[in-house]
Amino acid sequence: MSDFNFQAILKKYWGYDDFRGIQRDIIESIGAGHDTLGLMPTGGGKSITFQVPALAMEGICIVITPLIALMKDQVHHLRQLGIQAEAIFSGMQHDDILRILENSILGNVKLLYVSPERLSSALFQKKLSHMHVSFFTVDEAHCISQWGYDFRPTYLEIANIRLLHPQAPMLALTATATPRVVEDIQDKLALPSTTNTQHPSFTVFRMSFERKNLAYKVQLSPDKYQELVHILMNVEGSAIVYVHTRRHAREVSEHLSEAGLSSTFYHAGLEHGEKDHRQRDWQHDRIRIMVATNAFGMGIDKPDVRIVIHYDCPDSIEAYFQEAGRAGRDGLPAQAILLYNGSDRGKLHKRIVDNYPEKDYVRQVYEHLAYYYQIATGDGYGVLREFNIDEFCQRFHHFPVRVHAALQLLTRAGYIDYDEAADRQARVRFLISRDQLYRLDEVSPQEDRVIVTLLRTYGGLFADEVYIDESTIARQAELTTQQVYNTLRTLSMRHLIRFVPRSTTPTIRYMQRREDTEHLILPPNVYEQRRQQYQQRIEAMLHYVTSEDTCRSRQLLAYFGEQTRHDCHQCDVCLRNEGGNSTQDKPRDIRQKILQLLADGQRHHITELLQLTSAGEALNEVLYSMMQEEELVQQDGFLVLNTLSVQKA
Repeated sequence: MSDFNFQAILKKYWGYDDFRGIQRDIIESIGAGHDTLGLMPTGGGKSITFQVPALAMEGICIVITPLIALMKDQVHHLRQLGIQAEAIFSGMQHDDILRILENSILGNVKLLYVSPERLSSALFQKKLSHMHVSFFTVDEAHCISQWGYDFRPTYLEIANIRLLHPQAPMLALTATATPRVVEDIQDKLALPSTTNTQHPSFTVFRMSFERKNLAYKVQLSPDKYQELVHILMNVEGSAIVYVHTRRHAREVSEHLSEAGLSSTFYHAGLEHGEKDHRQRDWQHDRIRIMVATNAFGMGIDKPDVRIVIHYDCPDSIEAYFQEAGRAGRDGLPAQAILLYNGSDRGKLHKRIVDNYPEKDYVRQVYEHLAYYYQIATGDGYGVLREFNIDEFCQRFHHFPVRVHAALQLLTRAGYIDYDEAADRQARVRFLISRDQLYRLDEVSPQEDRVIVTLLRTYGGLFADEVYIDESTIARQAELTTQQVYNTLRTLSMRHLIRFVPRSTTPTIRYMQRREDTEHLILPPNVYEQRRQQYQQRIEAMLHYVTSEDTCRSRQLLAYFGEQTRHDCHQCDVCLRNEGGNSTQDKPRDIRQKILQLLADGQRHHITELLQLTSAGEALNEVLYSMMQEEELVQQDGFLVLNTLSVQKA
């Protein structure tokens, strides 16, 4: 047992009296120097498990995560608490990266967040070797497993990074892992010298994936548009609607807006400034409904989402469970509804063909790629080019979905590196001379602050386009990133500067010399095995949505290796098997039971209320009504009676 006072740190920085669930177990394990794997559902408080020991232990904690939005958000919150935290991700300037790494070596940083792509950088590895590392944290650890639904090859570099600090323990965290993936995570993250043993170094802690406040429902919907509007008209609160394609995101959002609902949409193809703007509007409740592809939600901290609706059927239970789990993170009643009809089965099976086209088709795309870039056989090693998928498809008569899949297969096989989200920093150049700039009269105070910050931070702005970082300018000018972006756009429209906004431009890099197509090999672990796994995940998803005899919550828990004999009494299967609400408590009776439970004046966790009645939907409605009337006070998932309100009533 370590001597660290973890609880005092928790109280000092976060204001909590004690840890939740398995947080303490994980923290004490990593504090004692043990490699640790934590399995925690969405909303389980993963960040606390590495932030607290990072402050208690000497040295710097290296946090590896693919979620840039999460990095920025957590670094921002940690700095507000007075904690030294930094993040390194794609698109940053070299000088900024160097400054952060040097400060990390000097001991001026307690938590350093890095994207997995950075691990292979020679500069990063050199600087890392000189740091005093307390421990490594790997978030979204399931990404290292080829058996997982979100395998990312860059994660495989993590084990080698450990060789630079073999004494530093490893903390791996995930919210979605089947038993097979749990085993694979331990094997892949073990120190290379221990991979032939039965991963003896890892201590595994499992928090139940059960979400007692979340009602899972599958709704048969011949007309999904009308059903979606009906649900959102009758359920109040913040909502997320997940769809499969970018086009669908825009269309569904427009449909909801036409129905008088507050809605916007989000997908990876939007400009960074626009994505940030829409995300903030939703997070601050200026927009109620976010219609989005799976690009939205990872690392987004909004605890009061009351409903998540899947308009299109996901292609794996892992993806569904993680996305549905974004509802009700505050511990209050919430719903996850999946709309399903007869056409979904065919659509899911088509995704198998789209994601794993025939090998001859993949070879054809590889050959056309060489024509596109004019690369001869035997040439091309290390060549990096921007990739316009629409132009490529138009020239060679392909469909984008299948080209995208072929490029991913070629990447896994090691022939190319297809980066569909390569980050291009914003660029600025002044179109007027320095003297003309100084003589400007019609400049607002905000424009003046941005201009002065640009001139103080970057050189060569009058001679050429210079890469800038809007967040750095915002921090130094004491403005928001959105204000900086809007100001730069305004200055550009006034022809004072040329402003090229930050963008996401796909790139392709040849990882080896171009091969003749007849010599191109897609091995079984890249094609046949992965295709079979993908098909199995789709069949598991179809079994879930069509099963009508087992509680939804029990089905999901069983998929992740957790067995329970208790039904949830609130999913569509339970309500149907129990005869709906006709024989269950009425709202008036439920309200009386809640008042009786809370009459002792003590705090009661929301899960205690779930034991009062099996009428899940009615309980949700009564709780929401009582909170609107301020009869109840909620904090961190606990409820207490508002005695003043009750006395007035």
